[in-house]
Amino acid sequence: MKSSGLRGRAERGYPTRVVSLSPEILSVLALLAVAVSVFALFVVMNSVPKGSRKLSDDKQAVLVLTKHDQELSNLKVAFRQLAEGQRQQGEALLRTVQRVGLVRYDAFDDMGGHLSFSAALLDGQGSGLVITSINGRQDTRCYAKPVEGWTSSHNLSEEEEMAIQRALTSGQPAPKVRLAAPAQGRSPTA
Repeated sequence: MKSSGLRGRAERGYPTRVVSLSPEILSVLALLAVAVSVFALFVVMNSVPKGSRKLSDDKQAVLVLTKHDQELSNLKVAFRQLAEGQRQQGEALLRTVQRVGLVRYDAFDDMGGHLSFSAALLDGQGSGLVITSINGRQDTRCYAKPVEGWTSSHNLSEEEEMAIQRALTSGQPAPKVRLAAPAQGRSPTA
């Protein structure tokens, strides 16, 4: 069975790109489209000789231009609302967990397997918490400490500090991954 569309291209190993435009850019493009249509209407109305136009044509043109002016005003309001919504989403995003650092280790010399860990879960401003789980032969103990500004008011272990440091550097852009070339002898449409 043949695959179609973007999913089919991705399954065959070809890179796919989906163009995504922000609401601001879409609003600007919509405003430009309305402005171009008003200009085109203006050019068409002025290209007709004045003597051959009827009074009803002029009234119709005024009505169309008035309607376009109202639509342009509505688009400006919508553009402002979209910009405000985007600003609010950006502020909310700063308060979400964005950076994670994990350190696994052996808390006791007689225990192996790196079953103990410290994990830092932080937002974009370095606030959140660090969780530590100490695994022993008889029991496991968990601790949580608040973090603000990449540090804590509580004493931090070396592993907890290392988890916070890893979280600090975890927000770096991911390295580019090279896509595999299609297999030899296969056609791109197969």
